[in-house]
Amino acid sequence: MKSLPLKLLILSGLLFISLSSTAGPPFDTDDPEPVDFRHWEYYLSSINTYQHDLISGTLPHIEVNYGVIPGFQLHAELPMNFNLIQNKEFQYGYASTELGIKYRFFESRDKSFQIGTFPIFEVPTVKNRDFSSGNLQVYLPIWIQKSWNKLTTYGGGGYWINPGTYNKNWVFAGWEVQYDFSKTVTLGGELFYRTSSTIDGHFFVGFNAGGFINFTDNLHLIFSVGHSISRDKTFISYVGFLVTI
Repeated sequence: MKSLPLKLLILSGLLFISLSSTAGPPFDTDDPEPVDFRHWEYYLSSINTYQHDLISGTLPHIEVNYGVIPGFQLHAELPMNFNLIQNKEFQYGYASTELGIKYRFFESRDKSFQIGTFPIFEVPTVKNRDFSSGNLQVYLPIWIQKSWNKLTTYGGGGYWINPGTYNKNWVFAGWEVQYDFSKTVTLGGELFYRTSSTIDGHFFVGFNAGGFINFTDNLHLIFSVGHSISRDKTFISYVGFLVTI
């Protein structure tokens, strides 16, 4: 059995995937579609990763996206992190600020097919070894999306540059399918894969199911729940509110 410090490091890596590869909340897999020009998205959310003797997550994290020019989005995310370890003191604090730039470089004439990229930068902001290696981490992905009326599917993946003690560079890949059942409800699911982000870790395969409930044109509840398929017995959840302006 892994020692608790190493297990916590691996679990934090799984949370890092949920938080950083997401950008397509409430899923880990992202899409290439940026926020519309001169429009905003505001998220207030919590991500949690559970194993039998420890829980790690954000409580809460704030995400802001802005369509600065057509096809180009600026992104910032500020997470308050926590670790709840069996028989250990509760850990809570801020460490890194996530910054990103989403750029859609291809869109078909009927807007049904899109390709884009979304580089992410995890910038050490507060010295906090419980939640950060203290090193800049960079994600370089490509995302593809295809839509047919109420059905949308998207996916892709990318490469994480992940310096730090016990860390190594790693790859994330995922694919998602969702369907608009009405103007109020959209439901979907994803399958995702990642290589190990730590020297002593191993690959991870998981799935999430969730969606959106649109209370109004501007206020949305977003949620997902998931579980590992690979040997880790890990449960993941996401819940948040999205305001679009």
